[in-house]
Amino acid sequence: MRHLGLLAAAATVALMLSVTVSARAQWIVFDPNNYVQNVLTAARELQQINNQITSLQNEAQMLINQAKNLANLPYSSLQQLQSSIQRTQQLLAQAQRIAYDVQQIDRAFSTSYAPATVSQSNQLLIFNAQTRWQNSYAATQDALRVQAGIVGNLDTNRIQTSALVASSQGASGALQATQAGNQILALNAQQLADLTAVVTAQGRAQSLEAAQRGSAQDQGREQLRRFLTPGEGYQSFNVQMFH
Repeated sequence: MRHLGLLAAAATVALMLSVTVSARAQWIVFDPNNYVQNVLTAARELQQINNQITSLQNEAQMLINQAKNLANLPYSSLQQLQSSIQRTQQLLAQAQRIAYDVQQIDRAFSTSYAPATVSQSNQLLIFNAQTRWQNSYAATQDALRVQAGIVGNLDTNRIQTSALVASSQGASGALQATQAGNQILALNAQQLADLTAVVTAQGRAQSLEAAQRGSAQDQGREQLRRFLTPGEGYQSFNVQMFH
């Protein structure tokens, strides 16, 4: 019985020693240096993450700006400009009689506007004079029609100018600003084309009027020569004036 008691006591002591060792093995040891290093490492990693986030934000903003720079201008005046140019071209193409054609001009100045000669009859001289007057009359009418058509384009040009300037000022990117500028240049080119058409039509009318005066003076000299040239004298003939 005594041995059993000793064995029991020894077992109890051994159990207590085992629990004590196990409890000591579970204690946590705090290392300040290791803790500081871990905090610094976490701070550096956090800073790197923040830098990456900032870089991604900058790249996203750059892509947004590029998208704005590549966006097309929502407004276009091309159709209106083309319509104005076509109207002016149609008016020029409707020029009457002697139009803007080199061969036709050469043919007219070799016939109707040619210097009067002795071989031409009085009837031919009168016919050429009438033809020249009709050409001048038609050219003057054509010039007035071109002027009226271009005056009609002024209101359209005013509207397009206002719209393009507003689009240029409200452009969200470089491409829209460039497109608005290009359309403004196209509008200026259309206005210059209208001005050229007016000058051309007026110049045509003035040139034909000057040619008419020159030919009339030449024809007048020929008719005066014929009047002063001795001929067969006056020949009487019967004229019926009243039916």
